[in-house]
Amino acid sequence: MYWIAFGDIHESTGLLGAVPGLAEADGVIVTGDLTNRGGRESAKHVLDAVARFNPCILAQPGNMDEDDVTVYLRERDMDIHLRVRELAPGLKLMGVGLSTPTPFGTPGEVPEATLAAWLDETYALAGDFDRLICVIHEPPLDTKLDRLSNGQHVGSPGVRAFLERVQPDLAVTGHIHEARGADRIGSTPVLNPGMLAHGGYVRINFDGRTLSADLESVR
Repeated sequence: MYWIAFGDIHESTGLLGAVPGLAEADGVIVTGDLTNRGGRESAKHVLDAVARFNPCILAQPGNMDEDDVTVYLRERDMDIHLRVRELAPGLKLMGVGLSTPTPFGTPGEVPEATLAAWLDETYALAGDFDRLICVIHEPPLDTKLDRLSNGQHVGSPGVRAFLERVQPDLAVTGHIHEARGADRIGSTPVLNPGMLAHGGYVRINFDGRTLSADLESVR
């Protein structure tokens, strides 16, 4: 089994057809930022474009998505924000979208304390599992994945503390476009595929026991 994960689409869907194995994947995971300050109609356009390749979609809003994107995802039963989904027996996925405040005043921003509380509350819903994937739009602080082009680290201390404590089998993040890459917090691999328009995606593989993930690019 495998899933394809990407995010920071920002309504740019032109590279979907170039993602290897997208149609054959067991599902598509969208980590956030479907739109550019857009709402329901913009999200529909993006999700319909993804569904033309693979209709099995799980998604959450990022900081660039209006509130009604969250509502729309729930209506289509695709949402993972503050939810836990079982992808396969023993394999669960939890999602936390949006971001902490940015200099740009984007629609989907919450205080750091709220984001940290959401992580704990969503994890409490997971119950028993053998393997856990965390899809968190905002990256953890002080990693390769939260660094701006000027070198400043702008990720969340709450996300970092959560990953340090819980040590999930995999974390997939996004939000900071220029920080595409891979890092590790303890035993947890953390991957940021960057913007879809730049070609980045993550392939997540599961054979019933072993979970692995690879950072890939179509460019």
